[in-house]
Amino acid sequence: MTMENPRHQALQPNSATPAPAPSKLPWLPGVKPLMLAPMQGLTNRALRSLFTKWVRPDVVWTEFMRVNPVSAKKRLMPGDLREISASEDGIPLVVQLIGHGREALVSAAQAAQDAGAVHLNLNMGCPYGRMTSGLTGGGMLKKPELLEEIIPALREAIHGSFSIKLRAGYEDPQQVFSLLPLFERSGVDFLVLHPRTVRQAYNGWADHEVTAEVVRQTSIPVIANGDIRSAAGGQRLLEQTGAAGLMLGRGGIGEPMLFERLRGRAAAEPDLAERKAMLHRYLIDLLPLYCALFCGDAQVLGKIKGVVSNVEDAELERELKKLTRSKTLQAFRSALEELAP
Repeated sequence: MTMENPRHQALQPNSATPAPAPSKLPWLPGVKPLMLAPMQGLTNRALRSLFTKWVRPDVVWTEFMRVNPVSAKKRLMPGDLREISASEDGIPLVVQLIGHGREALVSAAQAAQDAGAVHLNLNMGCPYGRMTSGLTGGGMLKKPELLEEIIPALREAIHGSFSIKLRAGYEDPQQVFSLLPLFERSGVDFLVLHPRTVRQAYNGWADHEVTAEVVRQTSIPVIANGDIRSAAGGQRLLEQTGAAGLMLGRGGIGEPMLFERLRGRAAAEPDLAERKAMLHRYLIDLLPLYCALFCGDAQVLGKIKGVVSNVEDAELERELKKLTRSKTLQAFRSALEELAP
């Protein structure tokens, strides 16, 4: 299995042709980007570093960074500020904010940019956004009237790319269509759409007919997200929706080589032996990174079990259960060795 791949190379403009204006987008013109989704508790810097070395997503994202609605001096946690940069290992990094209130979000965006962020995203999709004195994440869709002042203010404050990750609606999957004019007027650079409602959480199926209709109704690039678990399914989704690219969440976390399968650089339907070997190498390589990042065996074990819980493979059900039921890190390592080729 080939895990490392060259980045796309931009063509040099002909000397007789004026160079195009630089794009704010965190991917190159002509590329349909494959993005590693932001998943709270999962896409920490250790896991991101493994993905950047193995399969080179076109764009990576931070876990969401909570915006403090009270303290103007500490809108973002010090630990979050240390995570911020323009890129990781040469791959553009999108910093995702979750919070509420125009003033708090704008000052958090400014703090993130001061720390080095170039690409900023507003989370309007998380179904589990913590309720404080205001609605956050997908909860923002409960009061869309507040977005009329928040979105333009963020666009004005953000110098690089400004994107929004959202659900199709809070309860009504057609709600997104009423928001498109606001996003267009405000100059949002791209959208990441997960076509479930906030109320659905992760139940049912993502309705990508909604994605296709959003693509038809807006000139804003739309990244499709939700239930992408195979190369064939991802390619079909791109063809049927006209989406600008794909964001891989649980499907990508559970099977990193899905990035390469979508690019046609790995078998679209690997056999059991290959899947088993890939899972072994994935966890063997990730474990020391988690041991360096997290504190103590119990925390490491809990975090790596969270990764394993995203692996969906009926033919490896026995092995997966043994990993997730391990009581100690040593027991996990022993179960992992049973996967070795």
